[in-house]
Amino acid sequence: MTDANRVYLRNVSKQDRREFLSLMQKSQRLHDPWITPPLAPATFDRYLARTQRDDHEGLLVCLNETHAIIGVVNLNNIIRGSFLSASLGYYAGAPYAGMGYMREGLEIAIQNAFREIGLHRLEANIQPENILSIRLVKRCGFYKEGMAKNFLYIAGAWRDHERWVIIHERNGMSG
Repeated sequence: MTDANRVYLRNVSKQDRREFLSLMQKSQRLHDPWITPPLAPATFDRYLARTQRDDHEGLLVCLNETHAIIGVVNLNNIIRGSFLSASLGYYAGAPYAGMGYMREGLEIAIQNAFREIGLHRLEANIQPENILSIRLVKRCGFYKEGMAKNFLYIAGAWRDHERWVIIHERNGMSG
């Protein structure tokens, strides 16, 4: 099996609750203080409901070999029309961090966002101290667009975020 096909993406479903929550609970130290993924049935259910809306996509990164969930990629606040943009969120499960799986999953998600959904722009907003996440988006072709002061309320405080962007160069509105 080549590196290009170690993972695949699929939509999150209610049948994923137990495996998803188990992985996220095991990964809390990896995620803190950067994100707060669903850790309980109620927060998973709210996350799942959000992914059912037209302006969000919740994608699981899964291993081809075992079909295990190893991470998550979210396309949030999808805006269509003349903007064709979304905010990108992602996180790995701790047992799979540092193995290149999330890079592969993000690359698939980026191509799908541009080719299948027809987006023009993806943004990843990352706390400046989150060096591993910044390295990941750089490897996927994102460039730093600037700084967003007090951008998100995380872990009890408003946090600054660097705005990392990737743009699909196209002529006009069609893919």
